[in-house]
Amino acid sequence: MPDLMCLSKGLTGGFMPLAAVLATQRIYDAFLDDSRERAFLHSHSYTGNPLACAAALATLDIFERDDVLARNRDTAARMAALAQSFATHPHVADVRQAGMIVAIELAQDGNRATPFAAKRQVGLKAYRAALQRGVVLRPLGDVLYWMPPYCVDQAQLQLLAEVTGEALDEALA
Repeated sequence: MPDLMCLSKGLTGGFMPLAAVLATQRIYDAFLDDSRERAFLHSHSYTGNPLACAAALATLDIFERDDVLARNRDTAARMAALAQSFATHPHVADVRQAGMIVAIELAQDGNRATPFAAKRQVGLKAYRAALQRGVVLRPLGDVLYWMPPYCVDQAQLQLLAEVTGEALDEALA
């Protein structure tokens, strides 16, 4: 069990920014004090945002009512199957996944040792091509990420995969 754990995004179902840091009772007690010198002060301008907190409470209600994690396991398995089609693409160096996040790493020869020149902006071009088709990819350099909301359905996942392929073709043309 960790002493500290940071949570975000999923707290509001991905609809609003909100984060929390969970601490063991021992750590919490060590900082519990009315004195500013001892208290653990951490915040930013959106701390305690009432709209984000309401979204988080609604999300918790959904988690209590529905078996979201089981549905996410099924969705993640479908994402894995769809993403595997990119593993043989000549410019894909790696396809990896952690739960509901898929990363598709691009490289000149499909090998991490031969990345695209940064000035080519292949990931950005693929992002823009996908956006024109109504799909949002998350580019970090030449790594494209799928991070769909938990409410994504099978048809939307299929569209995500198809548009990713089209966007790759356009970005690499």
